[in-house]
Amino acid sequence: MYIRPIQRTDLDSLCLMAKHSGVGVTSLPDNRQKMAAKLDQALASFDKSLPLSDRVYLFALVDEGSTELAGICALESSIGHGDVWYNYHVGKSVHASREIGVHKVTQTLYLSNDLTGCSEIATLFLMPDYRNNQNGQLLSRSRYLFLADFRELFGEEIIAEMRGYSDADGNSPFWESLGRHFFQMEFSDADYLTGLGNKVFIAELMPKFPIHVPMLTEAAQAVIGTVHPQTEPALAMLKSEGFEFNHYVDIFDGGPSVGIKIKNIRAVRESKVYRVGISDQTPAPDLSAKHGLLMVSNRELADYRVLLVHQGAAGDDTLWLNPAQATVLNVSEGDTVRAVSLRPKELSV
Repeated sequence: MYIRPIQRTDLDSLCLMAKHSGVGVTSLPDNRQKMAAKLDQALASFDKSLPLSDRVYLFALVDEGSTELAGICALESSIGHGDVWYNYHVGKSVHASREIGVHKVTQTLYLSNDLTGCSEIATLFLMPDYRNNQNGQLLSRSRYLFLADFRELFGEEIIAEMRGYSDADGNSPFWESLGRHFFQMEFSDADYLTGLGNKVFIAELMPKFPIHVPMLTEAAQAVIGTVHPQTEPALAMLKSEGFEFNHYVDIFDGGPSVGIKIKNIRAVRESKVYRVGISDQTPAPDLSAKHGLLMVSNRELADYRVLLVHQGAAGDDTLWLNPAQATVLNVSEGDTVRAVSLRPKELSV
């Protein structure tokens, strides 16, 4: 299993993943035309034919034994330029009166474009049959090596928007208590329109004044900043790299946004550049173990590759690959690679 840039021939696999992703994954709309446009944007990003602010780098997790992709993930260079970026900022409103002895602090939601210009960790999806053998860890964390290798392509800060809570039937308590009153449509329909890039209706219909959280139902209040159960592992991975809740939530499902300065991401800080050595004696990685694995990138933009190797492959300045690993990474002896431990040493997430 290895990571590579998305390719023109991957469109059918992208559309298949969009069908499997379900409600709430707005970056994977079940619409072939939109997925084709996303693919075109990614291809133009890797060949540097788009302005930096419009670039989206889409990566595929590849199983050499299959014609379909195992998963995809993405990085956006800068958000909120082509499409306006909306969030609710979670703030406070204080009501006080000395005369009657009242001091009340109320949580509020303000419609905001504050995150415009940030880079974004985006579009993580792994097909169900591949949710094993560290594939999810590799798919998610491989992007940090790209950030480390190509810092000039991104901003100072990076965020990730997490899928908010919805029940087994796709119903969002936050939407039912708030959004439905203004949009008069189902959560799944609003979610789908957002995924298609039709965001003008948000500005036209959303209230511009602050929402006082106690006016929402208890069910809605309870899920503000809460992720969907299927998203909890992804959030745990981000937190283990240093991401923290930044007090912004999604306007539809109340899911949290987390952020960090790119230079402070654990895998960016701890990654190291090595010279490649090639040997048949390189130990094989144990994919059943949570620790003892290194992610290795070939540091090439257009033909970016990442795979997992045994941590014993790294010396002081040389990283030893077997011939098959070197072929997958498309590197030769003496080339440079970047490597870092797959997981933080002190954590087991």
